[in-house]
Amino acid sequence: MAHITIEPATADRFDDAQHALSGGGDGHGCQCQWWMITNAEWQKTSRDEREGLLRDEINAGPPPALIAYVDGEAAGWVRIGPRTKQVRIGRTRNFTDGSQEPWDDESVWSVSCFVVRKNHRNQGLNAKLLDAAIDYARTSGARVIEAYPLDPGAGKKIPANDLFHGVLSTFEEAGFREVARPKPHLAIVSLDLAG
Repeated sequence: MAHITIEPATADRFDDAQHALSGGGDGHGCQCQWWMITNAEWQKTSRDEREGLLRDEINAGPPPALIAYVDGEAAGWVRIGPRTKQVRIGRTRNFTDGSQEPWDDESVWSVSCFVVRKNHRNQGLNAKLLDAAIDYARTSGARVIEAYPLDPGAGKKIPANDLFHGVLSTFEEAGFREVARPKPHLAIVSLDLAG
């Protein structure tokens, strides 16, 4: 049985963050900046510039993500933090039309991105990362967590690289409730931490 630990993405773990973001999917190129900047800004940045943005974000703190370690190797990543700081979420009509939370409320956090290295997939890491993200948000003062997972059971083939949103069943198993369905394969889910 693999030994799994989950730690905040702090400045001293930047190299681990880079390792977790590589190894399959778009994480290496995206540097988990997709939700953090506008589309116009995204189009103007290189991969190296996005890495610099992530380094600056991690150095400034608080940690914007958690890193999963499997037997000491950085194997996975989840972005968790105030929705107001993830500017593209608030500019995405599929989300703005379906969210039940005020867009300027800093106590609303979002889980917006998962990355798991190919050699560590199918081990339940997303569920473990999500559980840790819930705990992190709760202890950091979040009132609600919102997420935008995909539903592979909705009849549309979903490319593997799009699964960075997470899968609906993982969120449902963690206690999230569906609040909107902007597209047949795209859900908005919410978890109330105040209760």
